[in-house]
Amino acid sequence: MMPDSAAADFRLCNNTSSRVGISVGYKENEGWTTEGWWNLSARSCETLLRGVLVARFYYIYAIDYDHGGEWSGQAFMCTREKEFTIKGTTDCLARGFDRTGFFEVDTGEQPSWTVQLTEPSELAPKTPLQSRVPAVQTPAGTGRPGATPAPTAPKSRN
Repeated sequence: MMPDSAAADFRLCNNTSSRVGISVGYKENEGWTTEGWWNLSARSCETLLRGVLVARFYYIYAIDYDHGGEWSGQAFMCTREKEFTIKGTTDCLARGFDRTGFFEVDTGEQPSWTVQLTEPSELAPKTPLQSRVPAVQTPAGTGRPGATPAPTAPKSRN
């Protein structure tokens, strides 16, 4: 069996019940680039950038087409409504583009990465939910404040 070369990609999974639009920003040797739009249906994944990642930090902006709202942040980059590839992040408005806030994704210099978009716990505002796994219950006796001790089970049966 051939090794899975597609494993070295930057992917995004839409774990929501809505259709979403995605744009991505990244820095290469030539400078900053933003690209969009990938349209993802509910509960689906898409490869945004193929191959081994060229940077540690990537930036995502996403729109919820069905329920409104967005996943955004404080890293401002250029976008536009229609499909785009834009070089540079300065003077967006003067160059005829929109100025949009992206959220940062730290890949930790891994060769591949997958971002998970999840439903927000509140309807608005939508924020990037990078801690996308449910809260893990810690074992009893860890001394966590407010933790309810689990019932003790017999250590052995005779």
